[in-house]
Amino acid sequence: MPPRTAAAGDHLPSLLLLPPPPHPATRLALNTAYEPSLRAAISKLKDDKSEEDGSVLIVALTLPILTGSFIRQKTLSWPYAQSILADIYSIISVVCAQLSIPTDIHAGPGSVDVRVVLVHHDSSKPALTDSKPAIEPNNTAIVELATFAAAYHPWKYIFHPNNEPGYKLLSTYLKLFEGIQSLRQSQIVVVEGGLAVSVAPLASPQLSPQTNSHTVVCLGGTFDHLHPGHKLLLTAAALLLKIPENGTSNPCQLVIGITGDELLKRKKYAELVQSWDERAENTIEFLSSILELSKDGWKGGLSPLISKGNDFVARFRDGTIEIHCVVIQDAYGPTITTEDMDALVVSGETRGGGNAVNDRRKELGWRQLETFEVDVLDAEGIVYKSSETQDFASKISSTAIRKLKAESQSRI
Repeated sequence: MPPRTAAAGDHLPSLLLLPPPPHPATRLALNTAYEPSLRAAISKLKDDKSEEDGSVLIVALTLPILTGSFIRQKTLSWPYAQSILADIYSIISVVCAQLSIPTDIHAGPGSVDVRVVLVHHDSSKPALTDSKPAIEPNNTAIVELATFAAAYHPWKYIFHPNNEPGYKLLSTYLKLFEGIQSLRQSQIVVVEGGLAVSVAPLASPQLSPQTNSHTVVCLGGTFDHLHPGHKLLLTAAALLLKIPENGTSNPCQLVIGITGDELLKRKKYAELVQSWDERAENTIEFLSSILELSKDGWKGGLSPLISKGNDFVARFRDGTIEIHCVVIQDAYGPTITTEDMDALVVSGETRGGGNAVNDRRKELGWRQLETFEVDVLDAEGIVYKSSETQDFASKISSTAIRKLKAESQSRI
């Protein structure tokens, strides 16, 4: 799961527990609630130069996001989930830019690879902490706090905000975590807590329009120097999956078209573009943070990759989820060569490509894909919502990361 070296002992990820968001969850309210805690945790990890690949921070944002009375019939509001994720990743990007911290995966000593995991938890209801937590996945990518505690471990540090919701969440989590990892007091780190002001009662997830999940979800990109914009796109796509029960012979699939090396030779700073294999491996490694569940945590390392021709396949949650990373050499990728697909995830920047895909599928006599659009993260902390039209000139990009790396190398 999180870092490649997690099984090596000291190279462990850290955890930041965040209590539920304020209501309404505007960008300003989220920034006020979470920016101090994120800044403090990231700053501490930045100073740890012992991590050759950089530090990994898992941000567990707890909130009552799932609805449904039965474990196999859970639903969520995808627009709400992706909007919250976009704002949190935007705050993270601004903090890291201000502190001159690289945010891409395996960026080297002093970098912090922050990964946001949504965890279902209703703090208004008593948590069942009197029994050992078991891994109980539902039909979505989101798990409840008890399952998170049972599957995500061990940790280097556990950060929590210095406010009443932060201490309440830590207490509940540690009761669930008892017996899973022996923690020293120095590993539990209190950080500055923000101010969470709700001007109205937190809306029940049942009141938000629920999103239909899908068996086959696809998306595409270069995924070079995997950064917060990529992490948002990949997580948002995973949240659309309809995950079957264990023992199924028909797993759900996340099909990721990753631009082939040949198409990237004319990119700016092309000499710093990562190989297709490295980009695919980093993509799958990140998704393991969202999708893998094992009682052994990440001690066992990543699930083995299966090569199918030039493509990679990874399986999570006992084979109920398959990740297919495929080489794409044009704007369409597998969306016009494979009929059996349900949903396509795009961003405001690639909206036109999504329309072109459905036009071509219509010409082929195939059903059109339901299209979902994620927000675009701006390098200056602006989040372009899916309904807005912009030129995205200052968006967070792999090109900007390669430029910084090239400038850094030229100074050596």
